[in-house]
Amino acid sequence: MGSIWIVVADSSRARIFTADSGHSPMVEIKTMAHPAARLHEGDMVSDRPGREWDGSATSHGMNGEIGAKQEEEVRFANEVCHVLESGRTDAQFEKLYIIAAPRFLGTLRKHLSNSLQKLVSAEISKNLAEHGISDIRSHLPERL
Repeated sequence: MGSIWIVVADSSRARIFTADSGHSPMVEIKTMAHPAARLHEGDMVSDRPGREWDGSATSHGMNGEIGAKQEEEVRFANEVCHVLESGRTDAQFEKLYIIAAPRFLGTLRKHLSNSLQKLVSAEISKNLAEHGISDIRSHLPERL
């Protein structure tokens, strides 16, 4: 059986683990940080488009663009996918498990190549990026 990679991520942190087989221990091989995703929207941009008041309790952005925070999330998802794609092309793993915060998992899915998608054995929609290895392992199948 080939090597397994497990990526555990949220919009500001990604950790990549490896395991040699379904029962072997997980070892962290890479940590990625994206501190810009932790900033508040107002700290990311100084001139934002105006807001439109529609007479109800809500307002809407005038230009329909995504916010700076979402742009940072997309940027980080691309970085994570680039690392995963490099690992795939270098044949560093044969199976991939993805555990990510629900919103970030959706963003990652959009940026995975078709070849990488074929290696995904499971996706888990949970934010465990700051949890310990034993807690992360408890959310994965008994045999990877």
